[in-house]
Amino acid sequence: MLKKILVVLVVGIGGFLAYAASRPDTYRVERSAKIDAPAAVVFAQIEDLKAWGAWSPWDKRDPQMKKTFEGPQAGVGATYSWHGNKEVGKGKMSITATEVPTQVKLRLEFMEPFAAVASTGFAITPEGDKAATVTWSMDGTNDLMGKVFGIFMKMDAAIGGDFEAGLASLKTVAEAEAAKQSAAKAKQVADAAADAAAKAMADAVAAKTADEEASAPKGKAKGKGKK
Repeated sequence: MLKKILVVLVVGIGGFLAYAASRPDTYRVERSAKIDAPAAVVFAQIEDLKAWGAWSPWDKRDPQMKKTFEGPQAGVGATYSWHGNKEVGKGKMSITATEVPTQVKLRLEFMEPFAAVASTGFAITPEGDKAATVTWSMDGTNDLMGKVFGIFMKMDAAIGGDFEAGLASLKTVAEAEAAKQSAAKAKQVADAAADAAAKAMADAVAAKTADEEASAPKGKAKGKGKK
């Protein structure tokens, strides 16, 4: 009887693993959002890895996680390593390519709670001068353990919610920055207009004074009183 049970278990496990092995070798997760901010403003929030703390969904899960930055602050070669609680784990992210202001590509290396490597990227499509659509994607390969995991939990379901939350936060941050820059530019224009008006007035007063001096009777110096 025990032998029959073991045979059934072996056959069952073998069948399950065979089914798992037949699952897709790759996966892709993708989410998009429209942001009412110029593409350049959105790009700046993504290209600078230190700026991720303001909108990354994983930072909110563990505000105390340890971060290490290496290489340039932004652009190709910029690297960010993290080590946090069980929700965020441990890993490393590096920017591998950029195209201003429409694309940022990164390499993700997960170390804990599982080891895996994936490629992620942001495609930024300008929608006029004041808005952009951002598409956040992740592509990876499934080993046997990944395929087994995928039977119980789809990567799209596991990561998609984080992408949606991150894009919502990115929208808030980028739109606030765009409003800040717009206000600063408006102030700069107003200050320049005020300076130009003040200069024009000063020039007019100087010209009027020069005309009055030129038309004054000869021999009478300006400012002298009557005798």
